[in-house]
Amino acid sequence: MAAKKSSTPNRGFKVADQIQRDLTELIARELKDPRVGMVTLQAVEVTPDYAHAKVFFSVLIGDPDATQVALNQAAGFLRNGLFKRLHIHTVPTLHFLFDRTTERAADMNALIAKAVSSRAQED
Repeated sequence: MAAKKSSTPNRGFKVADQIQRDLTELIARELKDPRVGMVTLQAVEVTPDYAHAKVFFSVLIGDPDATQVALNQAAGFLRNGLFKRLHIHTVPTLHFLFDRTTERAADMNALIAKAVSSRAQED
């Protein structure tokens, strides 16, 4: 028997996208924790039952670990803010995770530049 299709295709992606937009606004405007500096939300992954959401973030300035602790401590406050904005039955529990993708990309670019410059010196 085939799995039941959702009445709205890609609904999970739409909900995750809306959560990302609303959280960006809530963090910027309503979260007053000094440990949370310039945060960029990279992605939101919502479980199929909408019980949990992983929120991946990066920081421009500040300590990623302290920011992660602060965001996870504020998760209840932020979830409450989402309740007022989202029109869905279940607002997921938020789990903030530091996204090291940009950090790794910068490291890779530095390695590539180093390899290119050492090859240029050999020629």
